[in-house]
Amino acid sequence: MNGTKRGIIVNIDLNLKIGGAAGQGLQTTGMALAKALKKSGFHVFATQYYLSRVRGGHNTFQIRISDSPVFAMNENVDILLALDSASIEQHLSELSDGVVVVDSDEIKVKETADSIFHVPMLKIAKDVCGDKIYSNSVSMGAVIGLLCLELSDLESILKTTFKKKGEEIIQKNLDAVRAGYNYVKDNYPGGCKFEISDVGEKENMMLVSGNEAVGLGALAAGVQFLAAYPMTPSTGVMTYVAANADKFNVVVEQAEDEIAALNMILGASFAGARSMTTTSGGGFSLMAEALGLASITETPAVIFLCQRPGPATGLPTMTEQGDLQFALYAAQGEFPRCILAPGTPEECFHLTTEAFNIADKYQIPVFVMSDQYLADSLFTCPRFDTSKVKVERHLLSDQELKARKEEYKRYELTPMGISPRALPGQAGVLVVADSDEHDEFGHINETPDNRIKMNDKRMKKLEVLREQMPAAKVYGNPDASITLIGWGSTYGPLAEVVDILNDGGKSVNLVHFTHIHPLPVEATRKLLSKAKKTVCVENNSTGQFSRLLKADADINVSEHVLRYDGKPFSPEFIIAALKEKEVI
Repeated sequence: MNGTKRGIIVNIDLNLKIGGAAGQGLQTTGMALAKALKKSGFHVFATQYYLSRVRGGHNTFQIRISDSPVFAMNENVDILLALDSASIEQHLSELSDGVVVVDSDEIKVKETADSIFHVPMLKIAKDVCGDKIYSNSVSMGAVIGLLCLELSDLESILKTTFKKKGEEIIQKNLDAVRAGYNYVKDNYPGGCKFEISDVGEKENMMLVSGNEAVGLGALAAGVQFLAAYPMTPSTGVMTYVAANADKFNVVVEQAEDEIAALNMILGASFAGARSMTTTSGGGFSLMAEALGLASITETPAVIFLCQRPGPATGLPTMTEQGDLQFALYAAQGEFPRCILAPGTPEECFHLTTEAFNIADKYQIPVFVMSDQYLADSLFTCPRFDTSKVKVERHLLSDQELKARKEEYKRYELTPMGISPRALPGQAGVLVVADSDEHDEFGHINETPDNRIKMNDKRMKKLEVLREQMPAAKVYGNPDASITLIGWGSTYGPLAEVVDILNDGGKSVNLVHFTHIHPLPVEATRKLLSKAKKTVCVENNSTGQFSRLLKADADINVSEHVLRYDGKPFSPEFIIAALKEKEVI
């Protein structure tokens, strides 16, 4: 619950929102506060809303803290740090018993609400540090003061953040933070707003974004080559791997475009390197031809596809789940592919490692599909269990090749459709690849009989993989009367909806999919056949995943809750939609 002034909060659940224009340091301020609050022992979830411009516009950085794990953002606000007038105009109504921190000397405040608390941030920064650029540090101190927390954790974070800038800069930031903190203590009624206590940093916990988790997964899986062209919101994976490339012996190449990027990783993969590319929908549009090349040459490829609203440039900094049908059917012809869609940082990590193993085993392209919401959000979660990571290359060794009695065929017909994979340069074998239809040796063969055999061989792999795809997870009572269906990043909001509704006397569960294609049909039918009423919740306008359920498993959902305004789901949005549709 949200506390009242000076009231001790037993169950901590508070929301902080920082609002301002691009260029005002929202991300730096938000990241420092999120890290400090995590260090104080709270579970943290943070997300950003930002426009596609370097300066101007209205952006927000929102942080939710709790004494229990949180994976979604509420719509109410307890502390609003307003760095521009638009923040007050747009978000004041989101406060119930909260406080607005604003420098009313610099920002014209039309409202006269009791919740507005003036902190002269620029004046304090100039008086204490001699420069207004330290005003954001003043604001951070004020926020920590309103929470009745000590400053030591924030000071520790700032020392690390500004370490490379030298002792003078560090000290000025610390002075600014202390000044903002003291201003609250001296001027806010009662000295602070929410009386919560530092519970001490939890061991084995980290604050990580979805993109960082994917990058960690790639490194744990033994990625050796990453080629990509930067495209929001996927770029964070490339930059994370690049920042750690020397430690893990990885080559990272910023290609001239996405066409080159996927072709580069196919070349590296053909030669035996574990390879991946990162992109978003517009960049993936350019990769469609190379996707077909990966399939007919049966070359493993991992593609991190981080969705944003299209078509064309669309809403480049916002979120959507609008590319599923595209990933399912991109490139001409019929061929197997795999699609995985994580919903939490842990799943980002483990599904990325799994993607490399599937790509190598089945010699197919594998997608890890995320979106801006999951990519840019920050979560506190336990450190990933790397003991579960297994690197499975499925390559023929030199000894195995020597022991073979028959001549090596790169595309040998086998019962499962998976041919033994040797690498170019291995002694005694010739490895041939061709983008035309070919025979078992890899040489062009355009006869009808050969075409049927090779096409059937490739498609067999899809059915073999389908049998190994795990069923969706069930959150809540398996026998609930209402079943919510989600995939990918909707997990956090939907799980919270289940908890809220069940606490209110409803009977609701969640069936959440991470292994999207090939869909485990029988397991899916078994799970959903129990449901009396089903509601598929997706961030798109056409219900793309529910269409997949119908096409692959002949499952019809009862209702849809769809959102496609560029914003992610909140628990409140979903519950309001369920009420409007008279589901609950």
